Parts: sequence; structure tokens; C-alpha cells
Amino acid sequence: MSYCKVLPAVARVRPARVFGARLRSSAAASTQHKEQKSEEAPLAPSCTVLEKPCEVDLIRRKAHTERLRISIDFDNTQEAYKSKDTLELLRSLLVFKLCTFDFLVDKNKELTDLSRKVFGQQLFEKLMKMTFYGQFVAGEDQNAIKPLIEKNQAFGVGSVLDYSVEEDLTQEEAEKKEMDSCVSEAEKESHGMDHREKKYKAHRQFGDRRGGVISARTYFYADEAKCDHHMETFINCIKASAGSSVDGFSAIKMTALGRPQFLLQFSEVLVKWRRFFNLLASHQGKEGMAILEQKLELEQLQDSLIKLGVGAKSDIENWFTGEKLGSSGTIDLLDWNSLINDTTKISNLLVVPNMESGHLEPLLSKFTDEEEKQMKRMLQRMDVLAKHAVENGVRLMVDAEQTYFQPAISRLTLEMQRIFNREKPNIFNTYQCYLREAYDNVSVDVELSRREGWYFGAKLVRGAYMYQERSRAAEIGYEDPINPDYEATNRMYHKCLEYILEEINHNRMANVMVASHNEDTVKFTLEKMNEMSLSPTENKVYFGQLLGMCDQISFPLGQAGFPVYKYVPYGPVNEVIPYLSRRAQENRGFMKGSQRERSLLWKELKRRLFSGQLLYKPVY
Repeated sequence: MSYCKVLPAVARVRPARVFGARLRSSAAASTQHKEQKSEEAPLAPSCTVLEKPCEVDLIRRKAHTERLRISIDFDNTQEAYKSKDTLELLRSLLVFKLCTFDFLVDKNKELTDLSRKVFGQQLFEKLMKMTFYGQFVAGEDQNAIKPLIEKNQAFGVGSVLDYSVEEDLTQEEAEKKEMDSCVSEAEKESHGMDHREKKYKAHRQFGDRRGGVISARTYFYADEAKCDHHMETFINCIKASAGSSVDGFSAIKMTALGRPQFLLQFSEVLVKWRRFFNLLASHQGKEGMAILEQKLELEQLQDSLIKLGVGAKSDIENWFTGEKLGSSGTIDLLDWNSLINDTTKISNLLVVPNMESGHLEPLLSKFTDEEEKQMKRMLQRMDVLAKHAVENGVRLMVDAEQTYFQPAISRLTLEMQRIFNREKPNIFNTYQCYLREAYDNVSVDVELSRREGWYFGAKLVRGAYMYQERSRAAEIGYEDPINPDYEATNRMYHKCLEYILEEINHNRMANVMVASHNEDTVKFTLEKMNEMSLSPTENKVYFGQLLGMCDQISFPLGQAGFPVYKYVPYGPVNEVIPYLSRRAQENRGFMKGSQRERSLLWKELKRRLFSGQLLYKPVY
């Protein structure tokens, strides 16, 4: 069965259409850009050439920038907590303070179990709703979350709905599920005598993927019926988002939709093909260049592939005869990536070049019929979710996961974008900026969207798996994928963000969510937007924070007209306890490292006390 029959999104990887410079967009994008610029400041007849704006145009742009310049006061507690009554402020202070006690955080599972036994289920749930659950979770179901979503929306803050229910598994149960779902039949028979890399194989000591993760829910594969159940849950979440807000997002996780074995294997294929491209680039003396500047001479490349024995001369020549592929006489990484889908079928998809011999070899000796069906079903579930999101007017946010899954997750998300982002940004990919390769990943995907003329959608995060990733790399023995320190991650975040903002400035077909609790990063974004005359009303730059955290950032932005969203978890009390447990873990570091949020909460309480507003109730 060909890969084309599995999912058109993966099969139809079209070759590059435009080989342009860094800032040049497609004709359609340029037209749109011109129209929007003309609305902002009409150009004089002599200034119709946009590539070299005349002096009059520059003066007008400068004046326009000065008129649009927006400054946000993140110290104005009256505006920041306008949506909260005094009891909500007291709850925030209590919860944040409790999160600073190591004993309570480390023993939170034992304490919740004890509380349930002592108080009984009903009273326990009431206590949770008065404290941690009420702070970080919107409600138990689609109907229960509506009042909070509507209130936030009245104060300028939208929602990214996230059904945060997890199985409460023991470590042994999680490890068993992971090993069963990540090891193929061929691997079991090979007894380690295969071509797999250690990074992309399952290891029992890291089978419980919840360890060292502080802010992301985790799914473990049980069977195909469970994956169908997860898909239905995501569909309900999409419908809830459509019914609760006008322009909402819904979050999904790829590991919930299929057997993770496929993500591991496909990730390894993608990484090995990219590594092979780098090897061929070094043969042409182009190592060390920026990733998109590595353009391989076509004839020289074909000669190298033939000499390495990758294929017969006629086969290799056919690789480079697609629409515009190689017509410039060079091949870059984007062209190279497209070869994977153009030349393979599903049964041969997981084929990799041997770095020593150059020959193409199967990643595994065989795939069972059931394994092929599982691959197919995962892709079909993704397709169903994307279609539901588009039909309901909801944007789909694909969460990032561990680095051994992420290449496949990003590639499959990109394939959805190529189909569903033609008219507007419906699908958003997530980029983890604590990764050393984050900038390369962002720049390559932006370039592909520009060439093919679809809307680029990105969520930028720092990352949720740092401790787990570092520990796994050190113990198993591969290069640490994480930036060396927090400052390096900050620089990477700002570098990726600035790149996308520049793309938005020159081509209004890019979109980004700045998902950050870092006030300096938010201020950096606002400053860049001011410099580039990017208006918040264009809805190209969004901001995102977690529900119950950093309201002093979210609400002032929302009330100033910026598109800002809260990640809104929901689900039954007992079933979101694992999520709340990690929220406590995250807040321990967050609240110990910074007293700012608590000091602002105290400041607002004092203001209400001395101004006679302790009984303040938000009006909306």
C-alpha cells in the first residue's frame, strides 16, 4: 500500500516552487502585504516599488510607528487583577505560598491520598476546588468551564482548551506500557543486532516519561481503541472551544493518537537523512554554513550518490526531475527533505542511508501487517482532528514532546499545515527553544511556508522536558540536545522570535504565539512589534500563559487589545490530580525564584483594603 493512500498530507510533499532571497515572498503574499501597507499609510505615486521605499514613505512609516507605539504597565495591579474578586486573590496567595514548601510539594501525592481518606471524596473535592484545582483548572466538563472562559474573554483574554486528564499509573505500569508500545516485533527478534540508534530506542529506565517533566501531560499507549477514545476527547475539546469562544485554540498531543513506535522510527529516519545531507554538504566544502545556505551542486551531488552506491544512475537522476526540483542547478535541505516522501511507499518509508557504505537500508528487517495498520491509523486520526478544527473555526495547537519523538511530530504537523493552512493559520506547531537546533528548525519551516505559499503558525516555548532529556542523554550516551544554560535558552528564544517577527513584517502569512511567563520576553516582543509597526489588531502575534499564573502579564495585554490566551485545563477533579501535582512542582521553582507575582497580589489587596474595595466584584 502506498504512503499516498495512507494520508495525502504526507504523500504530496511538493518540491520547492520559489528559490528566492531571505525576505522575498510569493506573489500572492506580496500582494497581500501591499494591500495591508496601503491601509496603514498610502504611498505617493513615486513610491510604488516596495523593495526600495522612498524617503517620503520612510517618513510616513516612522510617523505611523510613533502613532501606534503601545506601552504596557505590568505594575498596575488594579488593571491586572480587574477580573478577580478578593477571595480569588487570597486563594492565589495561599496556593503560591504552599508551592514554596518542599515537603508539601514532594509529598503531594501521599497528602492528597490521605486527605481523600480523612475528609471523604465529597469534602476532598470541595477543598481542591477552593485551592489548587480552583487556581489551575477551569472546571470538570465543557459546560462547567464556560463561566470562566466568558469572564476571561470579557477582560480581553481568550482560551486554549486542554483536556488534562491522565491515567494514574504506577512507575512499573508506565514502564511496561512504554516498552510494549515502542519495541517492534522485528526489534524483539533482532536482540539488538539492528541499525537503530540508542536515542531512538525505548529504554526501560526512562520508560516512565512523566519523570523530570513539570508542565506537560503524558499519554501511554494501551491499544488502538484507547487512541480512538483520545481522538474523540480531542474532538469534544474542539467543539467545546468553538462553543465557548469566538477565536479559540485547542491543544492536542501526537502520542495520544497512536503507537509511539512509529514516532520513534520516523524520527530516526528524518534525522539520519538530514545527517546524510550534512555529510554530502561537507563533500562539497559547505559544512559550517547556515542551514539554508547549504546549496549542493546538482551534478556533483548525483555523482556522489552514484559513487556511494545509493542507487543506479537512472534512479538518482529521476529523484531530481520533479516540478522545479533541481531546476536551479542546486539542491538545498528543503528539496532534500521532499525526496523522502517522493521516493518511498509506506512499507519502505523507514529506509535510511548507511553513513559508512552510503547504501539505503531498511531501519528494521520487517513490519507486521498490524504495525503498518497502526501507522496508517495515527495519520488518519490527525487528519480527522484537523478537519474538525477547520469546520468548527478552531485553531489546532500541536504540543511538542521529547526529542526522540519530536522530528516526526514536527514533520507530520508540517504536513497538516501544508493542507489546512492555505487560507489561514489553522494548525500551529510548537518549537522548544531550549533545544540547540531550535533556530534551524524554525528557519527551515518558515522558508518552506514562504516557498509554497501557506500560512506559517508557531507556538514558541522554552520547553518542558529539560531534566528528563539531560538525564537520558547522559545515561544512554548521546549528545545533550539542550542549550547549556538558561541564558542561552533565552537568547535562542529571542532569536527564533525575532526571525518570525521579521517574517511577519515582510510577509503577513506568518503567525506566532509567544507562550512565555517571562516578563522580559513579553517586553522584548512588544518592543520589536513597535519597531516594526506590527499592530495587535492584525492578530499575527499572540501571547499565552497558563491558567492561574502570571495574570499580571495576561490581563494588561488583553485589555490593551493584544491577542492573549490562557492555556485552560479542564477535567474531573480526581483525574487531573497528576496535572495538578506537576503544577505544584513547577510553581515551587517559579515562586522561589521570583517574589514578583506574590508582591503584586499583596499590593492589590492593600490597595483594595485602603480604598474600601475589599468586597470588589468584577463587572462584565
